[in-house]
Amino acid sequence: MAFLIDGNNLIGHISPHYLRDPRSKYSLVGRLIAFQRINQTKILLVFDGPPDTELENIHTHFKKIKIFFPSPGQKADHIIKDILSKWKNKRRFFIVSSDRELKNFARALGFKVLTCQEFNKELKKTLKEYKKIQELQKEDTPLSPLEIDLWGGIFKGDHE
Repeated sequence: MAFLIDGNNLIGHISPHYLRDPRSKYSLVGRLIAFQRINQTKILLVFDGPPDTELENIHTHFKKIKIFFPSPGQKADHIIKDILSKWKNKRRFFIVSSDRELKNFARALGFKVLTCQEFNKELKKTLKEYKKIQELQKEDTPLSPLEIDLWGGIFKGDHE
């Protein structure tokens, strides 16, 4: 399964005031890294604006996530349309955007479209389930003899 995500569109849907915050891209990428690891998917993420070399190079650490920025004077839509035009396997490939023109373009080529609202709902659900699993899998580490003595001393003081 793979997702081609209109990054600024998704950020604007999650929280419109985040569009002005340069850290919002990093926040979204962090959530998508967790989503990708849980679902073992491929993620292609396209942002508007000037390139951020740290984000563009994330592919060196996370092989299944690739981030694109448009050339000066271009928009993310151009990159998204270009990727869609070249992508051969349309099965299990989703475009995530609420941009009407992009959705229509993707559908005309036979791709499945998820609105930002639909994808954000799935993202939240997946991360919440993962957090529950992580909590259940936490290992209890046994107390050391020193910790037992310290706790014993604390509780002895309460009873006397």
